[in-house]
Amino acid sequence: MRVGVHINQFGGTGGAAALGAELAAAGAAAEAAGVSRLSVMDHYFQMEFNGGAEAPMLEAYTTLGYLAAHTSTVRLGALVTGVTYRHPGLLAKIATTLDVLSGGRASLGIGAAWYDREHEGLGVAFPPTAERFERLEETLRIVLRMWDPKDDGPFEGAYYRLAETLCVPAPVSAPHPEILIGGGGERKTLRLVARYADACNLFASTPEEVRHKLDVLRGHCAAEERDYDTVLKTITYSGDAATEGDLDGLLRDLSGYTGLGIDTVILAPRLGETSGWIESFVGPAVRRLAELD
Repeated sequence: MRVGVHINQFGGTGGAAALGAELAAAGAAAEAAGVSRLSVMDHYFQMEFNGGAEAPMLEAYTTLGYLAAHTSTVRLGALVTGVTYRHPGLLAKIATTLDVLSGGRASLGIGAAWYDREHEGLGVAFPPTAERFERLEETLRIVLRMWDPKDDGPFEGAYYRLAETLCVPAPVSAPHPEILIGGGGERKTLRLVARYADACNLFASTPEEVRHKLDVLRGHCAAEERDYDTVLKTITYSGDAATEGDLDGLLRDLSGYTGLGIDTVILAPRLGETSGWIESFVGPAVRRLAELD
């Protein structure tokens, strides 16, 4: 397994003034440790389990642009962008800009959104679940249209209408930046993975549940006539072993996922400052997890 790191807290001893230096240090440490991807949370407000809405939360794509300037090899993306946060055309433009300025290292992580408080708090519409999934599918179609150099014509959907799907400059990544869909919904989310995505992200709940979700994904791929093996499979691990720097505990927790075809485990510690943790813990974890099938 390869290793990713997910930064999901933006606190720390130095307060807001120290965040830039800490993020730059985390980026440098991640590359030195051999981390394959570095992601940040995309929310308006911090999650309740991470300190609540009053805790610090940075805007994701501004943060990723900053990280792009302080890294050179690691893949960068949000885990994940809620479809309601940005208009699809603007989102495609933002992801393209990240890809161009990072030299082709952008990943567009996206999902159907769920955190109603932040929408209400900032006055952003929060449609019902079914509509959010319909908007997600239209957004995926729009993004792929904007990344198609042979088609910059109009898009007419139920929710979005674009007179021109024009995106210049085009992404550096070929054929386009990675599209990663987060979530394990069996009827809608995994169907969208099979139809549109390059990668999926599941929570490392239990090996049995992840195996089941992947079997469901395999069925959707068959229905879509998509090669299941072309979907990159990732899991996010936020267990105590990561936060506490318990390497043996981490290996025990993840050993059950061997043989499932998981390419990358994304470690999501509950820490406000991650650079020191990456230096001391993630480097050894990268080496040990590379040995897991």
